[in-house]
Amino acid sequence: MELVKDAISWFEIPVSDFARAKNFYQTIFDFEMPEMDMGPVKMGMFISDRDNGVGGAICFGEGNTPSGEKGPKVYLNGGEDLNTVLNRVPAAGGSIVLPKTEIAPDMGNYAFFTDTEGNVIGLHSMG
Repeated sequence: MELVKDAISWFEIPVSDFARAKNFYQTIFDFEMPEMDMGPVKMGMFISDRDNGVGGAICFGEGNTPSGEKGPKVYLNGGEDLNTVLNRVPAAGGSIVLPKTEIAPDMGNYAFFTDTEGNVIGLHSMG
């Protein structure tokens, strides 16, 4: 296989209540989430640099059932300090599973939270 720039080209977080999930992610990331319908699936798009980065969405509809803690782990970009996002999680209806934890001095920090749909999501930041 050829060496690719990124291991991930797109991600989707399945949700069971689109409005609730959209409100949750808008609250913790402090942005307005654009919506898009793709056939039978309603998507809420994460804001990203589409030309130079990896994008993703929350997805509601056919084939999108939250897998809780048993599903694959997605690490969302927590910005300069992931605590900015993580500290908004409880008030938005989620819960913190693992607080900000150092990976290694040159690899940054990570944390896990549970969203309003039961998905366990990771955050990563260098600070």
